[in-house]
Amino acid sequence: MERTVLTKIVDDFNASQSDWRVMIEQFPQAAYNDSVVAAALSGELPDILDVDGPIMPNWAWAGYLAPLTIDPDVIEGSLPGVIGTWNDKIYSVGFWDAALAMFARKSVLEANGIRVPTLDEPWTGEEFDEILVTLKDTGEYDYPLNIGMADKGEWYPYAFLPYLWSSGGDLVDRETYQTAEEALNSDAAIKWGEWWQSLFERDLVPGPSQSLADHQNGFAEGKYALNWTGNWLALSSLETYGDDLLFLPAPDFGEGGKIGAGSWQFAVSATSAHQDGANAFIEFALKDEYFATFSDGIGPIPPTREAAAMSEYYAAGAPMEVFYELSGRQGTLRPVTPGYVVQSLVFQKVIADIANGANVVTALDTAVDEINADIQNNAGYGHN
Repeated sequence: MERTVLTKIVDDFNASQSDWRVMIEQFPQAAYNDSVVAAALSGELPDILDVDGPIMPNWAWAGYLAPLTIDPDVIEGSLPGVIGTWNDKIYSVGFWDAALAMFARKSVLEANGIRVPTLDEPWTGEEFDEILVTLKDTGEYDYPLNIGMADKGEWYPYAFLPYLWSSGGDLVDRETYQTAEEALNSDAAIKWGEWWQSLFERDLVPGPSQSLADHQNGFAEGKYALNWTGNWLALSSLETYGDDLLFLPAPDFGEGGKIGAGSWQFAVSATSAHQDGANAFIEFALKDEYFATFSDGIGPIPPTREAAAMSEYYAAGAPMEVFYELSGRQGTLRPVTPGYVVQSLVFQKVIADIANGANVVTALDTAVDEINADIQNNAGYGHN
């Protein structure tokens, strides 16, 4: 469906003018990033690239991308997560965003005397922990909460960094991006790590050995009372639970409720001989009608309020309307640095190590050392 919508935009652009002609070229999805890097090294990058938001700074720093020259007015009012900025220049822009939420059943909360949180009054960290214990004590579920430990890879930082951020820690110091010291191993981060480990020790969540089938289907099958997941599963969950389903904001562990922001975006190759045409196409495509068509076709969050109002799922009163507000108010970008490609891998390992019983302080200190060594080996990654 995504290709169908994109093909329509390409056809519209090609028919609208005679200076440029856009053609779609597919890269192997399973090794997309590696394919792009290989194409960059061989000088064979296409004019326009699809890039995952948190990866964009690395590609810009490496010289793969050129800053966009689109009219700033066309991105006015967009959700922050769809605009990719590096060193004060816009390099990429997306046609949608994604948002996490706590999926819950109204009947389950009511039966256990659990209040329904709001964006203005989310569950506190302490309240959330008590809720998990309450739900476990019912004995009705395999686990009270599914966090998706089976979905290894970028899911780990996307889904679990928000808990660290809300607790007052981070993956790296965002003032300088030159160290992870006192960010990933601060007192706040250690407290978060101890709580994280306790989730597994108390059997409140399934561990890293969780099967992918249980992660994908366990909430619908009633194995989990709560499901920490994204808007891409909202429609199937609505089919299962209908009006009983709630999409709740992230808990607030002290620094506000947080969710990940920034998804796939379009950028222009630095080696393109047709940068004018590439920018012309991207600017042409940034229309609310196309955003709404993408949303209706594949389900992501439209990047503007106007497009959301036009969409089937996110308009006022529509079943997924809340995700637009979740994205706008709780959405937080992963560290905007070329070093994120390494920092993400380090976080994926440390989150699993702590879940598997590693000493929290030692694990976080080791992760800090690995991140700092990588920053130093890359001369600070070019931060201004």
